Amino acid sequence: MANGTVRIVGHHLPGAECVGYRNVHVGVQRRREVVDRVRGDAAEAVFTVPIEVVDRADGSRDYRGPFAQGRPGERFVYLSWGEVADDGTFAMFRRAKLRLPLIPASIADALAGGVTVQAELGLTDSCGGPLCASIAPALITWTVARC
Repeated sequence: MANGTVRIVGHHLPGAECVGYRNVHVGVQRRREVVDRVRGDAAEAVFTVPIEVVDRADGSRDYRGPFAQGRPGERFVYLSWGEVADDGTFAMFRRAKLRLPLIPASIADALAGGVTVQAELGLTDSCGGPLCASIAPALITWTVARC
C-alpha cells in the first residue's frame, strides 16, 4: 500500500456559458462534495488528488481515498460540471469519469511508488460542450510529473 498523487491538468475548457448553462465551473469530486472549482472559461483547470494504491489478492490494484469513487477494482475520479448561482451554490449537470484501472502500467507503478503522476486532457467534447461520461483512454496523456 502506497500513497501517490494524481495531478489532473485540463485544458481547452468549453466556456462559462455553454449547453444552455451560465457561470459553468468544473471541479473534482471528493466523496459527495465538488471542490477546487474552476470557471469554464479558464485557460486550464488543475486538480491534485491523493490516491492510495493497494495491491489486491488477485494481483490487480485498487485505488482508494476521498477522491476515489466506485467499486473496488473499478475506481475512478469524477470531474463534475455545474452551474454556480449568485449565492455560490453549485448545481451539477454533468460528470466525467477518469478511470483509474486504465492508467498505463508504468504510470500506475510510479503512482504505487508514491510519486505524483499527471493526467493531461482536453475538457471540451466533440460538440463543444463539457467533456462527460467515461473518458476514453486515448484522450488522456499520462506522465510521471516533474516537480
